[in-house]
Amino acid sequence: MSTTAHDPESEARSGPDRCARPGPDLDARLAEAVERARRGDERAFAEAYRIVHPGLLGYLRGIVGEDAEDVASDAWLEIARDLGRFRGDGAGFRGWTATIARHRALDHLRRVRARPRPARFEQDLLELPAADDAADEALEALSTERALALVAGLPQDQAEAVLLRVVVGLDGPSAARVLGKRPGAVRSAAHRGLRRLAKQLTGRGR
Repeated sequence: MSTTAHDPESEARSGPDRCARPGPDLDARLAEAVERARRGDERAFAEAYRIVHPGLLGYLRGIVGEDAEDVASDAWLEIARDLGRFRGDGAGFRGWTATIARHRALDHLRRVRARPRPARFEQDLLELPAADDAADEALEALSTERALALVAGLPQDQAEAVLLRVVVGLDGPSAARVLGKRPGAVRSAAHRGLRRLAKQLTGRGR
């Protein structure tokens, strides 16, 4: 598949700059677009990009900050190059792209001689625990600009767990595979992160 004749990023800029919340219908649409893209349909690749990119970019902003756009561009070049190797459904594609983006982000951090983020992102996410009301409130409120800003203030292990679950839209097992970590520590990180957000969002943390 050619990656130069068509610019999905340009098309994506015309749409809303927000994460498309995953669900059965959206993931079915994504799976169909990916399958067509694998057969060389560049418009289908652009559609897959529009669905996935906003969440992926939000996740990268939580890792590399203002360099997220550059890292995302590198990730999408790799995604386009290796698309023929991908096998899976829409949810699987989200996880696959998140894994590639994370690797490119960590490469970037090493290049700029920053403190490696993996040491601070050792917790990951398998399944969110049965959430109490406060955590549910936080999860629902994460679509707001204020809540997304608050995520950046979480301890970074908690931040990545929440970003993968809510912003990228991965389910628990997919997020765990992205990070390649144990499930127990993930539950703890996600639970602590959501509770902390809930306190901040409701004013109980003051």
